[in-house]
Amino acid sequence: MSETAATTVHEAYAFACMRCGHGWEQAYAIEHHVDGSGNAFVVYRADGERVPSPLSTPTCANCGGHVVRIMRAGRVSTVQQLLQRQYATHPAKAGEDVSGGETVVAATGPAPGPAPRHWQLSDLLHPFHRR
Repeated sequence: MSETAATTVHEAYAFACMRCGHGWEQAYAIEHHVDGSGNAFVVYRADGERVPSPLSTPTCANCGGHVVRIMRAGRVSTVQQLLQRQYATHPAKAGEDVSGGETVVAATGPAPGPAPRHWQLSDLLHPFHRR
């Protein structure tokens, strides 16, 4: 017997692991169903696959930890964009001499792009600290 969802809503959440500092976001399709006995139940889908509720037992994809902070969507991506912008405007370039008033860059070809970064929890939450 094939069931169809009575109602499907779309929600997205941001997550930050309190163990390793990994941050990520995920969108979900939340299907509200009614079984043959009239009991309501909910099915969560992420990327088309059925997944457990992210609100009951969130698990860090990086370390497997279960102490995960759940936030509204956009919190992690906003911080990551701010940090990437900050990193892009302040990196120390290879072959750069910063000893004098002028900057001299050695002709070594194009500068390599920034190395992949593992986001730490303090990096992700820093913009939200009150001063």
